[in-house]
Amino acid sequence: MAESLADWLALREAADAAARSVALTHALVEALPRERPLRILDLGTGTGSNVRYLAPRLPLRQEWLVVDRDPDLLALIPHRMSISTATERLHIVTRQMNLGALDEPDIFTGRHLVTASALLDLVSEDWLTSLAERCREAGAAVLFALSYVGRSRCSPEEPVDEEIRELMNRHQRTNDKGFGRAAGPDAVDCAERAFEAAGYFVRRDASDWVLTPDAPDLQRQVVEGWAQAAREIAPERSATIDDWLRRRLAHVDEDRSRIVVCHEDFIAWLGGPERAALR
Repeated sequence: MAESLADWLALREAADAAARSVALTHALVEALPRERPLRILDLGTGTGSNVRYLAPRLPLRQEWLVVDRDPDLLALIPHRMSISTATERLHIVTRQMNLGALDEPDIFTGRHLVTASALLDLVSEDWLTSLAERCREAGAAVLFALSYVGRSRCSPEEPVDEEIRELMNRHQRTNDKGFGRAAGPDAVDCAERAFEAAGYFVRRDASDWVLTPDAPDLQRQVVEGWAQAAREIAPERSATIDDWLRRRLAHVDEDRSRIVVCHEDFIAWLGGPERAALR
């Protein structure tokens, strides 16, 4: 399972990087401290794609604590770091732990930035409230990238595209990955409420995957995952779902499929005149 998850993370990394909001990343970087090493916490880090994206864009020396429940994924991080990011200014410490209860507050202590990628739609609203409180206690800014927001578009269109999307969204809201029932497509709205209640200013921006015919393997994984989720929610519709999947895969095989999966990036920061430019 760890190997297949690592393969999935590798397959999606280029699409993730292309989708991310450059404007939000730049705004946050400009407001981070520059006079001392930057201390960063990465939650649910997987094989470190968020580190690979952010490290070249962040100022000064960086001290990362990267946390994931899967030790096999964490073990891959040194092998997946490129020469451009594995420099002497970048120090990475890995920590295997279950983030479900957020009951080890020391991981937040002294952090200037708390970040994650493709995590928020897997966690619950209560978990997000606890996360906002932990970040507030640390005085940390936050950057959460690539949260699914419940919308997608496929071309060529198929008659049951909308039904499959709705079933997949229902499936996301029934997930429990150890964080409580997932907020799913509502996660960014929940995060905004939680962080504003904790005293943060918030900005959001689109970070949509745009999957063109030159990404057939990723497209196949996406539509097969949607079909599986739809079957689990509505097994009585399996025949319709299977027929939809056959047609969607045929579009991919014929190099004419285009899929847009809508995500949002999210930054939040505490007030102060030095951070007014973020607003």
